Amino acid sequence: MTAPETEFVSILGTAEKADPVPRISSRSLPETLPILGLSDIVIFPGAVVPLLVETGPSLKLIDDIVAGDRLFGAMLQRKPEVVEPLPEDLYEVGSVTRLAKMVKFPDGTARVLVEGLWRIKVKNYAKPAPYLRAGYDLLRDETEDSIEMQAMLRNAHKQFEEIAKMSAALPDQVKIAALNTEHPGHFADLIAANLNLSLDDRQKLLETVSVRERLQKLLPMLNREQEVLTLSSKIQNDVASSIAKSQRDFFLREQMRAIQRELGEGDGGSSEIKTLRDKIDLTIMPDEARKAAIQEIERLQQTPPAAAEYAVGRNYLDWILALPWEKITEDKLDLKEAERILNEQHFGLTKIKDRLLEFLAVIKRRRQIKGPILCLVGPPGVGKTSLGKSVADALGRKFARISLGGMRDEAEIRGHRRTYVGAMPGRIIQTLRRVESRNPVILLDELDKVGADFRGDPAAALLEVLDPAQNNTFTDHYLDLPFDLSRVLFIATANWLDPIHPALRDRLEVIELPSYTETEKLEIAKRYLVPRQLEEHGLTRQDLKLHDGTLRKLIREYTREAGVRQLEREIAALARKAARKIVARNGSATTVKLDAGGLEKLLGHAPFIEESAEKITEYGIATGLAWTPVGGDILFIEATRMRGRGNLILTGSLGEVMKESAQTAVSYLRSQARKLNIDFSDYGKYDIHIHVPAGATPKDGPSAGVAIVAALGSLLAQRRVRSDTAMTGEISLRGRVLRVGGVKEKILAAQRFGLKQVILPDGNKCDWLEVPAEARAKLKAHFVRQIAEIFPLALTAK
Repeated sequence: MTAPETEFVSILGTAEKADPVPRISSRSLPETLPILGLSDIVIFPGAVVPLLVETGPSLKLIDDIVAGDRLFGAMLQRKPEVVEPLPEDLYEVGSVTRLAKMVKFPDGTARVLVEGLWRIKVKNYAKPAPYLRAGYDLLRDETEDSIEMQAMLRNAHKQFEEIAKMSAALPDQVKIAALNTEHPGHFADLIAANLNLSLDDRQKLLETVSVRERLQKLLPMLNREQEVLTLSSKIQNDVASSIAKSQRDFFLREQMRAIQRELGEGDGGSSEIKTLRDKIDLTIMPDEARKAAIQEIERLQQTPPAAAEYAVGRNYLDWILALPWEKITEDKLDLKEAERILNEQHFGLTKIKDRLLEFLAVIKRRRQIKGPILCLVGPPGVGKTSLGKSVADALGRKFARISLGGMRDEAEIRGHRRTYVGAMPGRIIQTLRRVESRNPVILLDELDKVGADFRGDPAAALLEVLDPAQNNTFTDHYLDLPFDLSRVLFIATANWLDPIHPALRDRLEVIELPSYTETEKLEIAKRYLVPRQLEEHGLTRQDLKLHDGTLRKLIREYTREAGVRQLEREIAALARKAARKIVARNGSATTVKLDAGGLEKLLGHAPFIEESAEKITEYGIATGLAWTPVGGDILFIEATRMRGRGNLILTGSLGEVMKESAQTAVSYLRSQARKLNIDFSDYGKYDIHIHVPAGATPKDGPSAGVAIVAALGSLLAQRRVRSDTAMTGEISLRGRVLRVGGVKEKILAAQRFGLKQVILPDGNKCDWLEVPAEARAKLKAHFVRQIAEIFPLALTAK
């Protein structure tokens, strides 16, 4: 394969002369000629062309003909990239060419100067060894002496003169040769060799034996070149007058674009624009998105690459092309496998697992997600986030987590409009691009931590995202195109529901994850936490042994939580200390055994010594049950009275609702004093003070009402409250005990503190059944409807 060393083609006799080689007659041509394939040049008769020869067979051909008659056939290749062309890779018509000069270089290549002599048409090829040889027919020009021929020749002369005046690319010797050539065939070949034509056009002209037909084909090409040069001159003047001094660097680019627009050729853009167009054609997307992408690429095509708007438009196109408009992950709807995954990754949580499996069963039946959005609500560390990941694993979908904690800008969800500098799509669209699927499982973590300020309320933007009736046309501000979110499985998590916007809460199906019991924590530690920490610290089960008693003490005295995060941290601390001991012994085979008695030496004093509820020895003290975001707890209500003016003093960082409960309790006792055998005749002479310890901790809610009225009843009746009894419930002025929430967590707290009895509102009987059987077996529950029923159960006899 050879390539031209320059684009200029001269005509022997008018350009620089080659080495003096004797002229030959066509009659003395050999019967066969060696054939040299040309990758991107057509050699016409009479043309002198420099060539670069690089491949082995071609170099061998050049060496052989230099030693012989210096003649070979030059044929254009059909495919330029072929290195060693075969007969089928070459056109049939070429030219007999004579080698005039050769120079070899140290890199193994050769540069030759060749002269085209006659047209030939190959008849047959000999067996290639080591290069092609072929028999041929000589093609002579078919000319005629007619008025039409003379007219076409003069017209061609005139057009070429105009082209020569406008084109600076044509050398002077070519212009002179063309003006002095009277033979129509030679003139046509000279123009074809030097005019800016494609290889296909040049090959067609070479294959045209009739001079008349050759001129007929050449005249439109001359006319086209003249129009291009005229238009180029006009464009050059227009562009030069319109662009500012700072834009002159873009002159050539603007000129090229203008030429292509006027000629209607090409896509009018750079290779980058072409690449983007190809991507748009290959990307499956809705018609609306495709139309927006095409409009943007047309706008981009008219924008200089150095302009700021170019980067903005390119970034927008990248986002459109990168989104998974139609890419989905095939669901694995095997309920048995899903159940196995949930059981393998989570201990307990039977009702939650059942609800998730029901959800997957509906998806299997309908193959769509048009139901409610699940919201997992529970204390920290109970496995809300990992449950979402397990659902994704069970479905075989991709999983993504979006943390909403602290989010205050609505644009985080909907994105920024493109008019802003640095604008980007919202987190939903970003996540879909990252996972490359339009049906992932997206976990909206910490939904209750979403805030709001002057930039908008993200919760309002989530209304559309989480509404199955609307999210099939979710429109991000940046894209300004509807994107179908109906195939996305959204799962939200929260620690409590109160901060969530009511309209948003209405779109959620709440699944509550309760606190873990001690037994559940022990099993979780043995199945998941200990093996994970052993692996992370480079230990095996033989290196560190933790007995059940050790783990129980960790749970009771070193953690006070609803979940297991702190428990895992304590286990990690033990693993580190075990690793240190093993390394200190130079890694000798030894097992570190940790029993409950050695924990204090390793971890220090227990921050939560195993407590039992405080023994009540005075009047006016009652044990209440409280719910906190990290699980249940007990609190003591203390009441006393001293001389005063009938004032009610409330302390202990109490909220407004809790203060109202205390006032309600006092009013009820005053109104029912005679029935309850309580002496309130001297009420105006005494002040009552109610205090709840742990004053630095804010407390609120109506569920302390029962404990407050019990403490006041104890104080006024001079009867102590039972030490083994805790209580919870809201009270009313009519003496009713009303239903409260968080019962499971409160019961577990009562069990943890060693209490034996609990007093609950009658309306919470159904919640009692949700309490683990382990806790129910250790506690006796009393359900009350009226406040008057509390005193016989809670107060001791005088």
